[in-house]
Amino acid sequence: MSDRTDIEGQTGVSARHHSTRRTVLGLGAVGLLGGGCYALAEHFSRTGNAAAADRSGGSGGNAGGAGESGESGGEPSVDNPRLIGDGSTADTGPQPNQPEVRRLERGETPPQFVVASWDGAGSLDDGLFERFRRVARETGGSMTFFLSGLYLLPESQKNRYRPPRNPRGASDIGYLTDAHIRDTLVHLRGAWLEGHEIGTHFNGHFCAGEGSVANWTPQEWEDEIEQAIDFVTHWRTYTGFTDVEPLPFDYRRELVGGRTPCLLGQENLLPTAASLGWRYDASSPGGLQRWPAQTSGIWDFPLPAVPFPGHDFEVLAMDYNILANQSDGSTEGDPSQYPAWRDQARGALLAGFERAYTTNRAPLFLGNHFEQWNGGIYMDAVEDALTEMATKPDVRLVSFRQLCDWLEAQDPQVLARLQALNVGEAPLGGWREVTAP
Repeated sequence: MSDRTDIEGQTGVSARHHSTRRTVLGLGAVGLLGGGCYALAEHFSRTGNAAAADRSGGSGGNAGGAGESGESGGEPSVDNPRLIGDGSTADTGPQPNQPEVRRLERGETPPQFVVASWDGAGSLDDGLFERFRRVARETGGSMTFFLSGLYLLPESQKNRYRPPRNPRGASDIGYLTDAHIRDTLVHLRGAWLEGHEIGTHFNGHFCAGEGSVANWTPQEWEDEIEQAIDFVTHWRTYTGFTDVEPLPFDYRRELVGGRTPCLLGQENLLPTAASLGWRYDASSPGGLQRWPAQTSGIWDFPLPAVPFPGHDFEVLAMDYNILANQSDGSTEGDPSQYPAWRDQARGALLAGFERAYTTNRAPLFLGNHFEQWNGGIYMDAVEDALTEMATKPDVRLVSFRQLCDWLEAQDPQVLARLQALNVGEAPLGGWREVTAP
């Protein structure tokens, strides 16, 4: 892997972000996933009201204000929300469309989990948020959307943001317009009701200099997280919107993991994550395709290195890192190369999938951004790859939170034997010797 270029988050390699839209949507690695025969899965079966997402509201709904919820009494629901604080968020009961979890049985082959995640998760005019919600519906899966908190804070209110080691109101990603904040809220609401996870990509996306997140202390990470939560739970106050439905969840309970900007700063984030009761972190770069383990009680879900077609080195399973090895970090490379680069990107994702699917069944983590880099070829590549993966038996396209649920439901001895399998290593005696209690 020594020949790779511009790999985001790798030691000694710069993470250059050459994109005009980079000022709006940040890099890192978010988003999540597609589906895979979810409704019929024996490991996972959907529960909850599948029609709930159809009532996702959007503009024009009666958002109401704090104190207007739950007037009819009874348990909170989408139709009977209990507003929280200023009405930016609401308790609507258990999240719909969640899988039921069970332990593996003796001799049973583990599912092949695929987690597609999206860094930033802001909605612009390109329709990408809507597009990948559709992809998830068509494939029957869930995704993780790592929301940048600043995407719900109007630029006119930017001085409310006090980033660690950076000037007040500063950000290395752009603030969204009011119209785009509105669209982002609508898609976040709909995505959660469809069963997707809303994690965090933090706020200002600082990757360089003394103010980089790589230098932040645990206390500074805690401050950044509290501000992200504030922007999500007080968007109604900061935007003045009265005609947008509340986000249908309590964000302090919903938020159980995230991915840091540029995959930097995880070491000092983890103590804070543990103190906050988070369940996982997805900020490790250059991981191997092995079953994940916990660090200080936190599941470590690294972006893995996968085979890179046409090369003798591997590449991180993230759109920007593939781009960096194709167009030298330029997001507007040679258009004549787009078809070949698209096929190569798709091939890398599928090669990583096949390596795990045919051997150790280690979960595959994919990092993405809502971006049209190099003509949008990476969006096409991940959609095509997820659609193909979802056709395979035993494939489950899930969120990081859902993967935590499954891992924590397994027999510890079985899980340890899964974790002992190396990259590309199938159990010599078959799955019976691994999944026996």
